[in-house]
Amino acid sequence: MEANKTTGPNNSDLWYIDNYILLKDYYDRTVSRIAARCVRKGNLAIEDYPFFGYILDVLEEISETGEYILQHQELYPYVERKIAGGMNGLKKTLLEYQNELKSNSTPDMIKEDAREVEKMKQALGGVDKAADPTVGAGMGMEQLMEKLMQENNVTPNFPAEDDKK
Repeated sequence: MEANKTTGPNNSDLWYIDNYILLKDYYDRTVSRIAARCVRKGNLAIEDYPFFGYILDVLEEISETGEYILQHQELYPYVERKIAGGMNGLKKTLLEYQNELKSNSTPDMIKEDAREVEKMKQALGGVDKAADPTVGAGMGMEQLMEKLMQENNVTPNFPAEDDKK
């Protein structure tokens, strides 16, 4: 009587490889489609597109799927055969997608992070506003340069308005 041997990953594990490949292609097509839509809407920045968050959702799913594959070494031989560049290609593109996801937080995510930071500041007893590096955000370029020059005791060496004429 032979013992049952598992000779490799089961079909549900293999699904992750196929899903990763499909999601990667879908992501590329989605970004291209949204970019074209943004052009038709008057060269709208892709980040300003009302449904930009959907791209981040696809990136998140790609990342989750890729991480699952990396955690299951029994899938590596299949990755070598099915994904361009094999494991190195998977790791490289997965890292690019994860970095893209991190660098493109939605406004809601940013607001939530800001609320969390404020809670931490309050828990720590507040923050000295004089040392706050965000003070002055929203200044015009001239105001910012003037402020930086004052802080660093630099005297402006710009020609007078009358000298420019």
